[in-house]
Amino acid sequence: MAYKTPGVYIQEKSAFGNSVVEVATAIPVFIGHTEFALDRGKSLAGKPWAISSLAEYHQYFGSGPAVKFELKTREELGSTDSAFTLGKVDYATRQLAGVEGGRYLLYFAIRHFFMNGGGRCYILSVGDYGTDIDGGKIVENEIIKLEKEQEPTMVLVPDAVLLDEAQCAKVQVGVLEHCGKLRNRVAIFDIWNGGNGDPRHASVDAFRTAIGRNSLDFGVAYYPWLNTSLLDDKNFSFDNVANKDALAALIKTELGLDAEATDDKHKAVQAQLLTLLGKMTRDWVAQPPAGDEADVATEKKLVDKTLRNLSPIYRATLADIARQVNCLPPSAAMAGIYTKIDATRGVWKAPANVSLNGVISPTVEISHSEQENLNVDINGKSINALRTFIGEGVLVWGGRTLDGNSLDWRYVNVRRTMIMLEESCRLAAKALVFEPNVANTWVTVRSMITNFLTSVWKRGGLAGASPEDAFSVHVGLGETMTPEDILEGIMRITVLVAITRPAEFIEITFQQQMQKS
Repeated sequence: MAYKTPGVYIQEKSAFGNSVVEVATAIPVFIGHTEFALDRGKSLAGKPWAISSLAEYHQYFGSGPAVKFELKTREELGSTDSAFTLGKVDYATRQLAGVEGGRYLLYFAIRHFFMNGGGRCYILSVGDYGTDIDGGKIVENEIIKLEKEQEPTMVLVPDAVLLDEAQCAKVQVGVLEHCGKLRNRVAIFDIWNGGNGDPRHASVDAFRTAIGRNSLDFGVAYYPWLNTSLLDDKNFSFDNVANKDALAALIKTELGLDAEATDDKHKAVQAQLLTLLGKMTRDWVAQPPAGDEADVATEKKLVDKTLRNLSPIYRATLADIARQVNCLPPSAAMAGIYTKIDATRGVWKAPANVSLNGVISPTVEISHSEQENLNVDINGKSINALRTFIGEGVLVWGGRTLDGNSLDWRYVNVRRTMIMLEESCRLAAKALVFEPNVANTWVTVRSMITNFLTSVWKRGGLAGASPEDAFSVHVGLGETMTPEDILEGIMRITVLVAITRPAEFIEITFQQQMQKS
């Protein structure tokens, strides 16, 4: 500054350099269908939108789908489970396919996510409940929109498992390629048909074949599906039964209404019950009762309550519907577990040996010996097991990526910790782009990254008795750069880190010794 007027002038000099700010590590993005996608009348369809609670989801994306089930004999449905038995005939329910049956999982996945510790996340709505799930659209048109979003660190597509096997694999491979391309997020996968209770785990073998070999260290898979307690039979009514006439006929037989009553008293009771069943089977849209919508809802609740009190078949039907809706793939719950572990222990803690909330049981009970083939695969495609332990509940009993043969990227926490370190340093280093590529800048870079890694080491994120053992930062001419690099405008920084790895196998050796006293 050139001084011309006499006086006192103040100058400030920065005493400290820039610092590295740790990026968020547990921000999932959920892709799927929603009831609507609106923000104050403006469409959010096809736009990643951040929320922090289930209430915000309801505000911007509505509620869950109106599921529809058909009631038939177990033989007609080819089902292994039955809802009830009448006259030595087993009956079961099955959800209708596609739009007609309201087969969408995103809403239930979001509920399970928040139930297990989830927080801030993104929703990418690709359609409403009136459109079919389109795997090709998700891969070709929707996933690419996430490339402009810096914050998400996990990608989930709960609805993918509702597609046929080939389309599901296409979506999962597309998500994995997306994560491998950006290298700042991981994909959490469900196993297609993982809720069928197959003790041979054939669906796992099919998943391993379909997922391919690229970018496996950015993918994590969990098995089996879970029997949850998100909803109970009170969340459903006769409106969720597509063929209400069939249900009414069975209830009529159960209550002995097929034969005409002989005395006046029984005739009156019979007439009331038949009227009740008539109300259940009526088309409430085409033939609404007198009154407004509130009156219609009240009338429906009264019919539902009366049927629950009178008919075990009605109660069993709704309980079977609730059981099937509550059978969910585990990826959303695991995203919640990741969020909770990151907040309480740090991203470097393996998201395993943790109990799941809102879970009754896995759909398949996995034994110690059966998990061997899931955890260690000849091709390295490890599948993390969810197992029941007596007195402990359902635990996450695996912490590997799909790249299980890699000593570098075998563990989920190692991959995610490295993503956090890389992204944090990358964003901090942007402030030095176009700065002079000289010793002063190199010192600034080295001290900036060193201070950050020291903080991570103190919190247990890096292994070593001292910072020198845990990491080292190298930058400079003759160390990481040649004169040609400097002429070409390249600053090369090398960071070596010792990331903590989980004790996956603990061996305790006992041996007898001679008595000493």
